[in-house]
Amino acid sequence: MDMVTMNIIESAMVAICREMGVNVQKTAYSTIFSEAEDFTCALASPEGEMIAVAEYCPAQIGGVPLLVRSMVKEISLSNIKKGDVIVHNDPYRGGLHTPEHTMFKPIFVDDELMGFAVTIGHFVEVGGMVPGGFPGEATEIFHEGVRIPPVKIIKEGKDVPEVWKLLLANVRTPRGNYGDLRAMISAVDLGESRLVDLIKKYGKKTFRTTIIDLMDYSESRMRSEISSIPDGRYEFEDGLEDDGIEDKEYTIKVTVFVQGDEVVIDYTGSSPQAKGPINATLGVAYSASFNAMLNLTDESIPKNSGCFRPIRVIAPAGTIMNVNYPGSEVGGNTETHPLIVACIFGALSKAAPNRVMASEGTTHGCFVFGGWDEDNDQPFGAFDFTYVGYGGRDFADGNDATDSINGNCANTPTEVFETRFPWIVEEYALRQDSEGAGQHRGGLSISKTMLCTGGDMLISQMTNKHKKQAWGLFNGQDGISGATLYQASGQNNWQTISEAFGKVSPSKYSNVPVKPGDRVSVKAPGGGGFGDPSKRDPKAVVEDVLEGFISSEKATIDYGYEKKWINKYGDTSGIVDKKHVND
Repeated sequence: MDMVTMNIIESAMVAICREMGVNVQKTAYSTIFSEAEDFTCALASPEGEMIAVAEYCPAQIGGVPLLVRSMVKEISLSNIKKGDVIVHNDPYRGGLHTPEHTMFKPIFVDDELMGFAVTIGHFVEVGGMVPGGFPGEATEIFHEGVRIPPVKIIKEGKDVPEVWKLLLANVRTPRGNYGDLRAMISAVDLGESRLVDLIKKYGKKTFRTTIIDLMDYSESRMRSEISSIPDGRYEFEDGLEDDGIEDKEYTIKVTVFVQGDEVVIDYTGSSPQAKGPINATLGVAYSASFNAMLNLTDESIPKNSGCFRPIRVIAPAGTIMNVNYPGSEVGGNTETHPLIVACIFGALSKAAPNRVMASEGTTHGCFVFGGWDEDNDQPFGAFDFTYVGYGGRDFADGNDATDSINGNCANTPTEVFETRFPWIVEEYALRQDSEGAGQHRGGLSISKTMLCTGGDMLISQMTNKHKKQAWGLFNGQDGISGATLYQASGQNNWQTISEAFGKVSPSKYSNVPVKPGDRVSVKAPGGGGFGDPSKRDPKAVVEDVLEGFISSEKATIDYGYEKKWINKYGDTSGIVDKKHVND
């Protein structure tokens, strides 16, 4: 291998992917792109191998190879021309879930196909039974919105009007969707242009050879990482509290076989597929497995299909790990995916305790809503994240208020949220006492309370852990469950969605009506603790109490905290003023 050239070309391709992402963010219409950055940009070979990717949404990284392979299976390479752009979102053709649309643009150099520029993005509005794309009570794929098989939206540089009309006629917010589709197209246009320049600089032969070397290099490094994990069979299971349709738990069972420099991740024994929309597609099962292994290994390994070669996945069809058509699946990527990753961490905690974390909140708290914007005389729809606590680790506390492990999505500023949508945010805060106690405590989650100020709207939700908790490791305690509460205008009492509207699930529901003056409070689950709480550094306990992260009452129960500890352990500089300490 020519390591110098390989590193230069790999770094250049990652930079191209990052620039594609900036293009999406800066030109999109929806806040899920412009603020939350819920998209991924990548480059792929003609054979469907991912050769580079930027650091945006991890859930979509493992899905790129399957998406490209499914696309070229239906549109043969001989029928792909320069200037074409292909769109695809079908979960049963390699997609991850219905809201995520993928754009592919072929990259030709001297009339020879050299690869594809790829952008995957989460669209807020996809039609279906609810505004916002997350029907918590869907029972079939047709409830979840429009399915788009691989089809050319641009043919040889010119729009295909029939495809545009079809896509925009099936959504509630055609203007917003049009803007987001154009943003993704502009990103793959940019990717094509930049990669053509790179290939011309180094030559086609050098580029091809380097790509082969690069994937072999990533494979070799991943195999080395796996070899450092003791051989064995490691099992774990966890579950989703319900599916929005039936009040029963669904189990994810994972068995991880480590043998030499390969790993097999087997989901045999997981629950049969659910009626409701918590089922994972095959793409999600693959992507979650890869996501877990990438988090457990050296972060400097170049991210490409070579990383995935030593990882084999078994996901039996007809289970919640590989849904059969026409089962619903929209929550499989937001709720089931992070739970899969947590299960793999739980299994490998026995083999590599220094590499894993306790369970995070394993949900994105998907809160969606839509209605009619009377000021602008047009429909609106939105998706809002609610951030969880991460699990404690062998060396540190869990991260506070972080998007679930397969998202990596940024916060939408309150100022933007209130400007774009008819809500006033009355509280946006770290949720005190939401963490699981431990030598290294779990992370705190977010609590967000919103007052409806506009016209009537419908809200829906797809979340988890309102009944279950994020588990701790090695005697660490569980985190606190999440909750979604409703308060009708003029009332003082708060109710769960189940209590207020008779829904089967308090965390997964569709089309709940909200009127001006009503309030909704969404509270995300906290992360599990790592290690025995009695071994926690007392100074860290005092700092958490002084910061208001943990109440003195909970600190007393979990850690034996006493107020006199402030004088003994408390370094109050930069935390509170002297008067507060004296009080």
